[in-house]
Amino acid sequence: MALYDRVIRNGMIIDGTRVPRYRADIAIKDGLIARIGLIDPATADEVVDATGLIVAPGFIDLHTHYDAQVFWDPYCTLSSWHGITSVVIGNCGFGFAPVRPEMRERSMLSMTRVEAIPLASMAAGMPWDWVTFPEFLDSVERTPKAVNILPYVPVGTLLTWVLGFDDAKAGRRPTDAEHAELRRLLNEAMDAGGCGWSAQRMLPDGPASVQRDFDGTPMPTDVMHDDTCRELAGVLRDRNDGFMQMLMISGDNKRDQAFYEEMAQISGRPMIMNVVQAFDHRPEIHRRVLAWLKRCRERGIRVIGQGLTTDAGFSFTFEEWNLFDDSEAWREATTGTRAERLRKLGDPARRQALKDQMPATATGPLPGIVITGPVLEKNRPWLDHTLALAAQKMGKHPVDVMLDMAVEEDLKTEFFAAPPNGSIENLREIVDDPYVLFGVSDGGAHTKFLTAGRYPTETLCKIVRQHQMISLEEAHWRLSALPAQVAGFRDRGVLREGAPADVIVYDFDRLQVLPEEIVHDLPGGEWRRIQRAAGYRWVLVNGEVTIRDDTQTGAHSGALLRHGSARAPEAAPYSQKAPA
Repeated sequence: MALYDRVIRNGMIIDGTRVPRYRADIAIKDGLIARIGLIDPATADEVVDATGLIVAPGFIDLHTHYDAQVFWDPYCTLSSWHGITSVVIGNCGFGFAPVRPEMRERSMLSMTRVEAIPLASMAAGMPWDWVTFPEFLDSVERTPKAVNILPYVPVGTLLTWVLGFDDAKAGRRPTDAEHAELRRLLNEAMDAGGCGWSAQRMLPDGPASVQRDFDGTPMPTDVMHDDTCRELAGVLRDRNDGFMQMLMISGDNKRDQAFYEEMAQISGRPMIMNVVQAFDHRPEIHRRVLAWLKRCRERGIRVIGQGLTTDAGFSFTFEEWNLFDDSEAWREATTGTRAERLRKLGDPARRQALKDQMPATATGPLPGIVITGPVLEKNRPWLDHTLALAAQKMGKHPVDVMLDMAVEEDLKTEFFAAPPNGSIENLREIVDDPYVLFGVSDGGAHTKFLTAGRYPTETLCKIVRQHQMISLEEAHWRLSALPAQVAGFRDRGVLREGAPADVIVYDFDRLQVLPEEIVHDLPGGEWRRIQRAAGYRWVLVNGEVTIRDDTQTGAHSGALLRHGSARAPEAAPYSQKAPA
C-alpha cells in the first residue's frame, strides 16, 4: 500500500494566506493534506501532474440557496463548476426547517417567488423526511454531496413555527414566552450543527422591497420585530459561537447601519451585511457603505460587507420574474396565475401607474433594458434594441413597448437587464477594500435569470488577469481564507498540512466563463439558465476528485460541516450557564 492516496506534483501553490506563491508538491491521505514539499511520486497511488498550473484552496461561497437543490443535484451546480468546494445554505432567513407537514406546500410556494425556485422541482426533488431543523440536517447528511455544506438557521421558519403563519406574516411582536421558544429552537438548531442565523429585512415600505412572497406580501422576516433580532443575537453571545447574515433596507441608511452594528455588539460575533453593490447611476451608495464599514473596523465592530463583484445581468421573461417588486404597481401586476398576469400586464388602465412607479432597484433604469428574444417574426426587427431606442422608433413609451410585446408573445419575450454595476472604476473601489467578501452568488435561486455562481472564475479572469486590480494571492485569500475565517469554517480555506484536502488545480491562462446555456435538467421537467467554466483541471473535495477537466467525475465526497467542520466539535458548543 502506498504511503499517500495521491500527490499533486510540481504545481504553483497559492495557499490562501496571501504569502507569495511557491512551487511544491501536495500529498493527500485519508482526505487530508498530509505533506507539502518535495514528495516522491512513487509514494502515491495516483499522481496529478500540475506542471504549469495553479494549485489553490477550493473557493467558499457564503451566500447560496441550495437548501432544495442539494437533494437532486449533489454537485450544487453552478457552484462546483467554478471551483467552489464549500457553500453556506439557508441565507436571508429562507429555508425548509423547521416546517410542520401541513406547511410544506406553503413553504415551497414562498420560495417560488422570493428566490424563484420552480415549484415542480421542489415538489419532485425534495424528500421531506424531516420536520425539525436537526432532522433536516440529518437528511442533508444522508444525501450524496460533491460539495461541503454549512447551514444557517433561517429565522423565517422559526417565526412561522412559533407565532403561526398569520401572526408571523403580520409582524406581531412575540411574547416573552414566544421569544424564549425562539431562543430554544435556535439553540437546538445550533446544537445540531447550524452555524448561526440569517434574515432578510426588506421593509415593505422601504425603497428596495424586491423579494416578496408568491402572493406579493412581505416575508415574515421583512416585518419581524427588532426585539426578536436582539433576542437571537443574544443566543450567539451566550454560546460565543456562530455568525449572522442580514440584508436590511428600510429607507433610513443610518438606522440600518446602526442596527447592523447593534447586532454585532450584542452578539460579539460577525455580522455579514448584504450587499455592497455599485450602482453606476448612484455611486454615492457604495462609497457611503464602504466608508461606514471602515469606521466599523476602526471601532472594532464585526460587520463585514459582502460585495456583488460579478457583472452578471438578468436575462428574463415575465413568465418567471420577481425583481420588479420594489414597485407596488409592478408587484401587483406580476403576481397571480399566468392568465391573471397576462390580463393585468395587458390592461391599458394599469399602464399609467406602471409608468409612474418605474422599478429600478435590481436592473437600473428600465429604458436601458434590451430586447434579446422576440418570439414572433413581426417583432424580430426589434432584436437587440433597448426599450428606449425601440420606443423612440415606435413613438411609444418604453413600458408600452415592453409589455405590449410580452403580452402579444404570451410572456415568452426575453429581455436583458445589464448589471447596474458595469463601471470598472466603481468595481475597483469595492475590490480595493481588502475586507469586502466577494460573491453573493444566490446559487440555487433565481435559476431562470441569474448565473452569478460564476463569480470565482470571473474574479480570476476579469479582476485579476484582465484588469490586474489585485494579485492572484490576494484573490485567493478573498475567495477562500477570508470567508472561511468570517463564517467559522474551522479547518477550510487554506492549504496547510492537516487540513481537509479541498483543492483546485487550474490553468490560469485558459480559465474562462463559458457562454450562457439553457438546460432542462431540473426535476419536474423544469429548465434553468447556466454558465459553465473552462480551465479547471482538477477539483478535489475532501481529497477525492469531483471535477476532472471541467467534467464531473461522479464522486460524492462532500460533507455536512456541522459547527463548521466535518469532525465533532472539540467541546460542547452551548452551555445553559448564564453568561458572566
